[in-house]
Amino acid sequence: MAVTNQPGRYAPSEFQTGLCDFCDDCGTCCYGLFCYPCLGCSIASDMDECCLCGMSTAIRGVYRTKYNINGSLCSDFMAVYYCSICAVCQLKRDIDLRKKQGIF
Repeated sequence: MAVTNQPGRYAPSEFQTGLCDFCDDCGTCCYGLFCYPCLGCSIASDMDECCLCGMSTAIRGVYRTKYNINGSLCSDFMAVYYCSICAVCQLKRDIDLRKKQGIF
């Protein structure tokens, strides 16, 4: 019998907002648009990582794994490569929502 999911405390899920759901949090969208490196550092700080990691494919993969969010390293790479601001804003929105829900 093959194991297809890693054991964890979270059921498989999706990001709580879509990649292009800018209107869900206009403040985060503007932050990412006008100060992309600062938003990346904010994400890295939230996750106790090096500031340089906040805008990477790796941080997205670590986050997905931690919260058992569906996806793959390939999908993370594609999101960051083709729409890096969208990917970073989506990640920050999800972090903020999980903080509000008390599950971050």
